[in-house]
Amino acid sequence: MTGMEKRLPLIIIVLGLLQPLSGALAPAFGIGTPIGNATRDIAAPEQPLPVFFSIWGVIFLTYFLFGLAYWRKREPWMDHVAKPLALAGLFNVVWMISAQLIAYQPLNFLLLFPIAITAWLAAYRLDRLRETGWSPIKALADMTTCLLAGWISVAIAISIPLTIRTFTDLGPTDLPWNMLWTTLITAGMAAWMFARYISRSWWYFIALGWGVIGIILNNWMETQMHWLAITSGIVLIVILSLRLFRGADGAVVPS
Repeated sequence: MTGMEKRLPLIIIVLGLLQPLSGALAPAFGIGTPIGNATRDIAAPEQPLPVFFSIWGVIFLTYFLFGLAYWRKREPWMDHVAKPLALAGLFNVVWMISAQLIAYQPLNFLLLFPIAITAWLAAYRLDRLRETGWSPIKALADMTTCLLAGWISVAIAISIPLTIRTFTDLGPTDLPWNMLWTTLITAGMAAWMFARYISRSWWYFIALGWGVIGIILNNWMETQMHWLAITSGIVLIVILSLRLFRGADGAVVPS
């Protein structure tokens, strides 16, 4: 075991603290542009209401609690999951700093992918451990990895229209159906891939569903584009129904 591997529990704890702190550079210390300024009050149909981004608080808390549990009682399986989870936390810190200090949407979009890849890898590794028994700490790790994986999938999906607008003269409410469908199809494909190849966890779908509910309420209450809200609701029902009735293979190779 290398020196870095020995320090993994401490690294997870530190990253559990650094992620919310790095996201507070602008609002707390006046450094850079606050995260979310680019989408605040623009009435874009693919965006959730701002309050729905509060899910980050839950993700940061579970990440930190997993680090504490990992530090107090280290088990061999934890190292396997913690390595990609630590990378996901590190990439998240980089993304938050970039989003505030550079605030360039195409770069923000690209920086989401390393977070997604490492969070999905952590979820995949944890799913492979299901047959070896379950425990409260594994449940906490499952919640942490899959909430992060699900919410980053939402972040990628809602960032595609923002990135498209960066390279065009389209306004936030131009081509609303096209932008909404771009987001919903991306989210739906990600949900299918996650359930089919990565993990059987419902926490991914809770995070994804939370994001889509935010889009529904945004279109019902803010943009007043009610048909977009209804369509988003139907898509969410289809995604959750497929997961409920078709199940998920996750990391298990189907026979």
